[in-house]
Amino acid sequence: MTSQAESDSELPAYATTPRPKRVKRIRLALLVSSFAACVSVTLMGYVFLGLMELAFGILGWGGLAVGQTGFLSGVQTGLQLAALNFFLFFITVPAAALALGLSIGRLPHRGITALMPYLRWGAVCGAILVGGTTFVFGWFGGAAAAGGALVSGGAIGGMAGAFCGFLLHRIVAPSKQLTEMDLSVF
Repeated sequence: MTSQAESDSELPAYATTPRPKRVKRIRLALLVSSFAACVSVTLMGYVFLGLMELAFGILGWGGLAVGQTGFLSGVQTGLQLAALNFFLFFITVPAAALALGLSIGRLPHRGITALMPYLRWGAVCGAILVGGTTFVFGWFGGAAAAGGALVSGGAIGGMAGAFCGFLLHRIVAPSKQLTEMDLSVF
């Protein structure tokens, strides 16, 4: 049997021992990632909205589902809100920077150097931010519309968040910063 102290001191396979050393480029990575989040959510919203309209045209269904209730109108509402995300950049960029800073921005300080935790937690935070916002506004169309808005917003937010996690990991390069030796004299 192992003692409690031994089992608490073991680190997961994806982590290195935490270092008291200052991790560089976190603020730069958070700023760039939050701008990338805003732009990528907007671009994905436009692309998916266009694909949805194309599918509606091919199937012979109506165009925009404005003022209707139902799951598909909620999906469409979520895509429209995601496409218009860039116009509220003064709100979305600081919100994304705060969410990323409190989640994946802390991973290098904890000694986590693997890419997958950055992708996973970036996707989770993106899905919560975008999916939660679209859910609130989708609720005006009813429960089914709110569910559709949650699904579409959460999917777009998850993809954008994973991209931001990848971007932050590449800018910070935690494996390089936490494992290299500091040989400076001064």
